[in-house]
Amino acid sequence: MARSAAQKRTVKAVKPGYVLDEQIGFILRQVSQRHAVIFAREIGINLTPTQWAALSKLSEVGACSQNQLGRLTSMDVATIKGVIDRLTARGLTETAPDPNDGRRLLVSLTRAGQQMADKAAPNALVISRETLAPLDAKERETLIALLGKLR
Repeated sequence: MARSAAQKRTVKAVKPGYVLDEQIGFILRQVSQRHAVIFAREIGINLTPTQWAALSKLSEVGACSQNQLGRLTSMDVATIKGVIDRLTARGLTETAPDPNDGRRLLVSLTRAGQQMADKAAPNALVISRETLAPLDAKERETLIALLGKLR
């Protein structure tokens, strides 16, 4: 029995072994993009996410070396240097010799930097809440715990 032209063109879709929409990297990138949009809209001041991370961490831990700050904020040496250079140019951070090791510089917030960190912190909390808004409280807790395991 001869097959019609329509029957010949019908190809059964076979699920591939790799479906992009199901991959963790793709999902994390989409979530990260959504979070970046929320951050840009809600931070309320002229700061990038990496600049905010540096200000926030310095506010939390106090003065530390640039290398240590990079480790604490998960930034490589070149990235943290550029972030601190830009924050220092804006008068938000400053460097001074480490009294315990003359070869090292300590980075700290200026008064203006601390004021900016204090001003931005409530907005940063709003950003986190909005990013997690589609989840209920238990789901938020579970997600944070699971992502912490993947660090």
